[in-house]
Amino acid sequence: MENKKEMRTWLDNLGLNHPLVIAGPCSAETKDQVLKIAQELKDTDVNYYRAGIWKPRTRPGNFEGVGALGLKWLQEVKAETGLKTATEVANRNHVELALEHDIDLLWVGARSTVSPFIMQEIADALKGTDKIVLVKNPVNPDLALWLGGIERLHTAGIKNLGAIHRGFSTYEKSKYRNIPEWQLAIEFQNKFPDLPLINDPSHITGKRDMIFDVSQTALDLNFDGLMIETHFDPDNAWSDAAQQVTPKTLVRIMQDLRIRKESDPEAEYNAELNNLRTQIDVVDNQIIDLLGKRMKVADGIGTLKKQKNVAVLQNKRWNEILGKMVLEGDERGLSEEFVLKMFKAIHQESINHQEKIINH
Repeated sequence: MENKKEMRTWLDNLGLNHPLVIAGPCSAETKDQVLKIAQELKDTDVNYYRAGIWKPRTRPGNFEGVGALGLKWLQEVKAETGLKTATEVANRNHVELALEHDIDLLWVGARSTVSPFIMQEIADALKGTDKIVLVKNPVNPDLALWLGGIERLHTAGIKNLGAIHRGFSTYEKSKYRNIPEWQLAIEFQNKFPDLPLINDPSHITGKRDMIFDVSQTALDLNFDGLMIETHFDPDNAWSDAAQQVTPKTLVRIMQDLRIRKESDPEAEYNAELNNLRTQIDVVDNQIIDLLGKRMKVADGIGTLKKQKNVAVLQNKRWNEILGKMVLEGDERGLSEEFVLKMFKAIHQESINHQEKIINH
């Protein structure tokens, strides 16, 4: 699969003056719920109304979706509001039922993207369709796996393709439900700049009060749109309650985030500069996070040294680290002076942490 301008045709044909917006409840719960939310979104910037019909849950026994019955509710949404519809598919049967009910946009979830077998089954079922098909990143941060799933659809002749960045699972505690790993999304864009890329702040954050900031970062990084989960009574939603926003909140978010495209050279320069600065912000946050983790390890060393009554400063070990880091830095285009200053500062902070533990 090669990058081509034609990859953006389906998005360009929408003629939007704002980012693409896909919104609606995490799960279709009842007919009244689906239609009520749709009515509140019909005269907004929402382009596709989403609702989960089949919900893959990590553990059995939880609500797993209303099934095919919900597809009829989405048909009524389109008839009553004119909104185009979208839902997730995870196997051949889902695809066939969605096509029968004329769902406009289908997406493949992270749990499905991770399996080439599932992706091939979905690709085979979609042959000959002109529906828009978006692929969420796999659960683990593997760019080849993400692109491989999209390539299977492309090979099956699906022309209206795109990707959804919903973050990645991690064993570490984090403020995010799924860590964004923005660098991987940036690498995706570098490889396929014309393949539409949508951000899913709902699944990245897992918390409604973080959705605006993550959405803004995505748009600053030139994402093409957003998928945001929306419910008129989020706290009582049957699934993912904490990450859903009300339609009113969604409208306010869209108004505050709206970025209109401008073509004059100065605007293009400012947009590119803003994009690069956002990339720096992303990396800076990663640096702070890593330094915090490093100091937690230093705390552990301090505790061990206190137990064994060992001196904080170990010169031999420190000199070995410095020498190694100077060589590593040189391979990455960093001057010896900079590496020495940086690691001396890090080392001093580490000593401070250990001395605080030993002296208390």
